Amino acid sequence: MKNNALSAVISFKSLRRLYIFALLTIAVTVLLSQLLIQHNLNSQLSDSKIINISGKQRMLSQKLTKEILILNFITQKEKSKEQIARIHEIMDLWKFNQEALEKGNDSLGFPKEKSAALSDLFVAIKPNFNTILNAATVFLENKKLGINEKENQVLVQTILDNGAVFLEKMNEIVGQYDKEALEKVRLQSKTEYGILLFTILVLLLEFIFIFRPTNEKVEALISKLLFSEKKALKLARDTEIISEAKENSVKELKSLNYAMENTLLYCRVAPNGSIIHIGEKFSKLLQYNSFLSDKTFAEALTPIEKEQNLLNQIILEKQRTGWQGEISITTRNEQTIWLDLSMVPVTIKKDESELLVICFDITERKIAEYEVERLNTENINDKINQQKVISSKIVENQENEQNRIAKEIHDGIGQMLTGLKFSLESINLDEKEKSAQKIEYLKKLSLDIIKGVRTATFNLMPPELSDHGIVSSLTKLTQELSKLTGKEILFYNKTDFDKRLDSLVEINIYRLTQEAINNALKYADSSHIIVQLSHSPTLLSVIIDDNGKGFDIASVEKKRNSESGMGLLFMKERIQYINGRVFFNSIPGEGTRITFNIPI
Repeated sequence: MKNNALSAVISFKSLRRLYIFALLTIAVTVLLSQLLIQHNLNSQLSDSKIINISGKQRMLSQKLTKEILILNFITQKEKSKEQIARIHEIMDLWKFNQEALEKGNDSLGFPKEKSAALSDLFVAIKPNFNTILNAATVFLENKKLGINEKENQVLVQTILDNGAVFLEKMNEIVGQYDKEALEKVRLQSKTEYGILLFTILVLLLEFIFIFRPTNEKVEALISKLLFSEKKALKLARDTEIISEAKENSVKELKSLNYAMENTLLYCRVAPNGSIIHIGEKFSKLLQYNSFLSDKTFAEALTPIEKEQNLLNQIILEKQRTGWQGEISITTRNEQTIWLDLSMVPVTIKKDESELLVICFDITERKIAEYEVERLNTENINDKINQQKVISSKIVENQENEQNRIAKEIHDGIGQMLTGLKFSLESINLDEKEKSAQKIEYLKKLSLDIIKGVRTATFNLMPPELSDHGIVSSLTKLTQELSKLTGKEILFYNKTDFDKRLDSLVEINIYRLTQEAINNALKYADSSHIIVQLSHSPTLLSVIIDDNGKGFDIASVEKKRNSESGMGLLFMKERIQYINGRVFFNSIPGEGTRITFNIPI
């Protein structure tokens, strides 16, 4: 027995050395493989950030172009200053990112060395980048000083042209970065597969020459000498595991019970509705003491009999299937609270069950929902009332326009036609001299009738609008109104716009301009009115300036029921109908500017 024990000790020592050697071999293999993998991963850490910054450069170039286009149409100095500052911030970030990508950056972890393909791509994109940067810088300086508008238009076009090329070349750079990152990942994948194969080979060799022979020896020794000891240790280990598991279960139950007591509104309810146990937080909410009362769950929840009957009915009908829903209850303080209540059936023993009730206080959410619903209803009512006012004003304006036309025809054209009729009837051919005078008078009267008819029809729909488009119709409008009113009304086509638009867009632009000029004549007492038309590839702009008495925009917009307030509202409604925007700028005593921007 002692010899067996001694031989067993010697065998165990030799086995231990073999195991240590095998484990060291595995550890060294894993360590070396991890060092190699980490080295490869470190070389790829900056790839995602580089690709992200490269993609961001495309977005920044587009954002820079958009902000410059916005600045190009801003006329207010304060807004122009804010826009210039915003563009400078974008340019600084765009320039910093481009230099970091091209030359490398230690703070961002960007390498200074790049592949030949990337270097060539950065050389190719450099002229476009510098052109955009220089053009934007000159454009901003001109905008700060308010000079060189024609040069600014050229600079904007330069930025747009080079921006498109920059985006295309930047896409190639991002694609090259992505391609090189993919190549690194593929190399990493091949490396890991090589390491995996090497590790498997090492494990296979150790299994063949170390683990399998050693295992056979260990099994023989253990089966002969340590069977009973192993059995005893196993029993002790099992006992320890069971004890530890029991202790852990008790701790978990205590933690769960504490969490439920202090965080959840929960209660255990018997099938007959009586309370088995109620959580501490739930008790505080309901002001219920389980030690001093034996009320049912429904009675503890609310003193209102109708609400109690509803809860008892739910417990009776859903004690086997469970139930979930929102209920409103009245507490003993006569406060209404909302609970998101869930009843879950739980089987304790074969013939014994109970309901686990879990609640969430959703009173604040319900109050918020009701408030949102109330505000939505008020908003809808306001819009309906506003639309009614607009509709009534539209009908009123139509009626006034019809009355005006009827009055012009009756008082002007009608009277002149009556005079023409009587003059024709009074001609006596025997009196040649008087007849000649009457014929001359009739010629003049005919010309006045023709002029009156043209004026009336011109106010309805100018033929130039349907025949030649918006530029000709606005030219004719300003000329005719200048003749009729004696005021100086001028029209300038600043960008030589000569395209035709959709008929609906053209008639709305015409009516808006006509309304703005009539308002300047009727309300502002203007003597000089200038109508300017300009355009860009995507936007048509009509500006009406007058030297009238001006008005306070804020106070007029508040008076929606006044004639001037409704005029502004009609303009906004009409311009929105063609997806455009209107801007009002007015200084009391100095004049008014109205700007219509319409997408084309």
